Amino acid sequence: MDRWLRWARRIDRLNDRLGRLLYWLTLAMVGVGAFNALARYLAKYTGLGLSSNLWIEMQWYLFSLVFLLGAAYTLEYDDHVRVDVLYNRLSRRGRAWIDILGTVCFLLPFCGLVLWMSIPFVSNSWAILEGSPDPGGLPRYPIKTVIPLALLLVMAQGVALIIRKVAVLRGHEVTDPTDRESRPRMG
Repeated sequence: MDRWLRWARRIDRLNDRLGRLLYWLTLAMVGVGAFNALARYLAKYTGLGLSSNLWIEMQWYLFSLVFLLGAAYTLEYDDHVRVDVLYNRLSRRGRAWIDILGTVCFLLPFCGLVLWMSIPFVSNSWAILEGSPDPGGLPRYPIKTVIPLALLLVMAQGVALIIRKVAVLRGHEVTDPTDRESRPRMG
């Protein structure tokens, strides 16, 4: 079980590193969004065309990166939306069973299906080197590549979750990333 838990920790570390990067991407997204708003406002009164499709699409791309790559980080820390009618009232073992069944029956099959369906979508985009239909926009094929990458990260994090929950069921003491004291701190 220790070897499996080491693999789970490696997956957690990968998603932690990505999570730290996403903090900075979020800041960049806000900066680009503020620039876009200010540029549109100034253009209205000064006639200066500071904004362009490139900056508008850059904001959209940054949002897409934060959303897609943040899914695995969110799963790691159990910060996703959950309807906790009974879950919080269950024992640690009961919650482990719910998490294992939910991951095996819903999360992994869903990610696998969407991954399988996204490959032709991304391959076609790369085959034609798809670009923006708007003048001055960004190429589309790199951002579409993030879709299967994000799904693989979520699947890996789901496997790490299963490993930790099986360890809980077997009576191992497991450091749970959802423990707020173990969450990586910024700064």
